Amino acid sequence: MSDSGVAIPETGGDRDALLARLAGFREGDVKWRENRAFGLVYQHSEGHTEFLKAAHGLYLSANGLNPMAFKSLQRMEREVVGMTARMFHGDEAVTGSMTSGGTESLLLAVLTYRNRARRKRPWIRRPEIIVPESAHVALIKAGEYFDVKIVPVPCGPDYRADVRAMERRINRNTIALVGSAPCYPYGTLDPIGELGELAARRGLPLHVDACLGGFFLPWLEGLPPFDFRVPGVTSISADIHKYGYAAKGASTLLYRSADWFRDQIFAEVDWCGGAYGGATMAGTRPGGPIAAAWASLHGLGRNGYTENARAVMAVAARFREGIRAIPGLAVLGDPVMGVMAYGSPDGKLSLYAVADRLEKKGWHVDRLQRPESVHMILNPGHAVIVDEYLADLREAVDYVRAHPDAALEGSAPMYGLMAKMPLRRVVKKNLTDIFMQMYSQTGHAETAEDGEDTPAIPKPLLQLMRLKARLGRLFSRGGGA
Repeated sequence: MSDSGVAIPETGGDRDALLARLAGFREGDVKWRENRAFGLVYQHSEGHTEFLKAAHGLYLSANGLNPMAFKSLQRMEREVVGMTARMFHGDEAVTGSMTSGGTESLLLAVLTYRNRARRKRPWIRRPEIIVPESAHVALIKAGEYFDVKIVPVPCGPDYRADVRAMERRINRNTIALVGSAPCYPYGTLDPIGELGELAARRGLPLHVDACLGGFFLPWLEGLPPFDFRVPGVTSISADIHKYGYAAKGASTLLYRSADWFRDQIFAEVDWCGGAYGGATMAGTRPGGPIAAAWASLHGLGRNGYTENARAVMAVAARFREGIRAIPGLAVLGDPVMGVMAYGSPDGKLSLYAVADRLEKKGWHVDRLQRPESVHMILNPGHAVIVDEYLADLREAVDYVRAHPDAALEGSAPMYGLMAKMPLRRVVKKNLTDIFMQMYSQTGHAETAEDGEDTPAIPKPLLQLMRLKARLGRLFSRGGGA
């Protein structure tokens, strides 16, 4: 991403003034400090944030590229992995690493199982990994990066992995299975025990994506095992920068034994720059996130995490009760933590139009598709806005019911089109064009500082909406994906 109108200044500016400008840039950002967003930021408390800043700052210049040079980073990473392994009921054989986030953890898991298959099953030309369709999209990205076919299987009516359907997709090219704890869209916990039994019976590894719930579910009571207690589970990913309340850039990827971890490691001995090796995607690895993750785990402790999990669950219960009390709305599935989605059971209410209405009231809303729904990730701070949000949600539902044309206004038709369009390649191309425009030196949107309004809808999206108008008759006859 660049701006062709900006160049490095000849002389440095006043640092206080520059910090003031940086603070001003945030004016257009989502108002997460006012609890108007449901995701992206996982805030514990101001005191904890200041603690993380101090820990991060101590290692601002430290580089995990060479663990022998920064032995303190190696120690902290090893301890973070060890603490996480014990939390997941692993023994001393569990081995793994920290990564920059959930996406890198999933990328590395796919890479590891692909590499292992190349060693042990070299006849496989196009390896496949079977996942529930609710599994995180980073797995699709990993498949594109590493030439692995990711096979999404429709979930059951409970919005959880359909184990029997997944078994039917297993073939001689299958190299792994995946389950979520919980899945990102609905907050539902896949039947990891059943998936583990299937994986063990078919001789396949099972990765559990606990990037979202890894540092939340262990503090709840009454859940079925989803970790290394399940014999078939061979690896688990879990983000510390989500409900572990660490600074951004901290996740973990653990394997049941070092034998699995071996296939994650890159090693090269013939480079003229000397022997080179690494266990993660990046070379240079910032020390700050490692130090802040270590500090967060030690600073909060099991009691602190349990207390926060209870607080979030209390907030989630209030939201679920309030949403279910609004005619025409329902929570999808049975979410096990502070992650959920709500939609319209009969499909007669445009949730995208409801989302538009909520955004006009200052809420940051995430939309899901198939089915059309609104997504929420909750933190303890949301306790103070539950009643306000539910009141605005009820008003938005009433407004959309009274104004059917609301589904044809704002961003609702755009999201509706993208969810229903049978020509998925067209949608994908336009989405790619959006990112091309965002990162282009000449096609960027003007910022508020430039004195001009930021365009509400990028040109590719306008093209999509025009296409919707041309295909309106098709959709009115029931055409869909």
